[in-house]
Amino acid sequence: MKFRGMDVLNWSLNNYLGLANHPEVRKADAEGAEKWGLAYPMGARMMSGNSDLHEIFEKELAEFVGKKEAFLLNYGYQGVMSVIECVCDHRDVIVYDAEAHACLIDGIRLHKAKMGQYYKFNHNDMESLEKNLIRATKLAEEKGGGVLVITEGVFGMSGKVGSLDKVVELKKKYNFRLLVDDAHGFGTMGANGGGVAELFGVAKEVDLYFSTFAKSMAAIGGFIAADDPDIIMYLKYNMRSQTYAKALPMPYVEAGRKRLELIKAHPELREKLWTIVNALQNGLRDLGFNIGETTSPVTPVFMQGLQGGLPEVTNMVRDLRENMGIFCSIVVYPVIPKGQIILRLIPTAAHTLEDVERTLKAFDNMRSKLDAGVYRAGLEVVA
Repeated sequence: MKFRGMDVLNWSLNNYLGLANHPEVRKADAEGAEKWGLAYPMGARMMSGNSDLHEIFEKELAEFVGKKEAFLLNYGYQGVMSVIECVCDHRDVIVYDAEAHACLIDGIRLHKAKMGQYYKFNHNDMESLEKNLIRATKLAEEKGGGVLVITEGVFGMSGKVGSLDKVVELKKKYNFRLLVDDAHGFGTMGANGGGVAELFGVAKEVDLYFSTFAKSMAAIGGFIAADDPDIIMYLKYNMRSQTYAKALPMPYVEAGRKRLELIKAHPELREKLWTIVNALQNGLRDLGFNIGETTSPVTPVFMQGLQGGLPEVTNMVRDLRENMGIFCSIVVYPVIPKGQIILRLIPTAAHTLEDVERTLKAFDNMRSKLDAGVYRAGLEVVA
């Protein structure tokens, strides 16, 4: 991309499968806009905003992730917030992962009950989850409500895969529903790209499966899927973010179907992604960088233990961008826990092995400069 007039190699892309500039996608985007314009449909889904294509796309999405029904959402972030607010009433109790994405936290904050009716369990920690399920079950029984567990398929900062197989095991002991945000898993994980639930073979045990189109689909929108048609019907007529807002415009629906078609028909896109993922992650590890416990395409480089703090890392990233032509982003609190600093790289099928080699050389150079104190706070970046 162009950054301050320079061509830079971008590792901060929401485009896992390289579909953004795929010729068939660009053609579908253009034809959809020409055919429909961006205004249509001119209303919310339950008013004048429904169409056959919306419903066809929903059926295709549901089938792809192993569910019976799906509901198309105009936006991912607001959509999943609204799902949480919709399915939980004042009697219900929520139990959620400590590193849940901001959209999930914001949805939990909309919970109609008092603050004492949601519990946070330690990240990916099943012992902590069970302890909180005991508390939540007791409270839900007192209130006459139910328990909703919320977690993610892939955690977008650490790259860790959510332990969905272990979470669903707890259903044998506790009565709860499970909502999974699989934004980073949809299209990238599982034998067919059906996500982390497909990877673990637990799709039927996930009560509500959510994903956005903003990652693998390189688009706008999202969907929620379930096996119980009554849940989807209830959401269609009670989700405030959909009831009171314009439906997903037709060009996005048509072009979204093309994206899904390509994901299903071209597994080589996912294979190419993983070739780049493995080359980048193995190369960073070989250079001595700490990339944590990622088992997904998300590639964090943890800066703790390296010389310097945020001012040094800021100078380092500036050097990467302006002198080495490598664009990646610093991530700090509140996106990640206090005290952590990471550089997050997102490999895609649009990258090449030459891109990886160039990036690894730049990181090796950057590491040498960091160790030598070149990036100390107050110093100008040395080219």
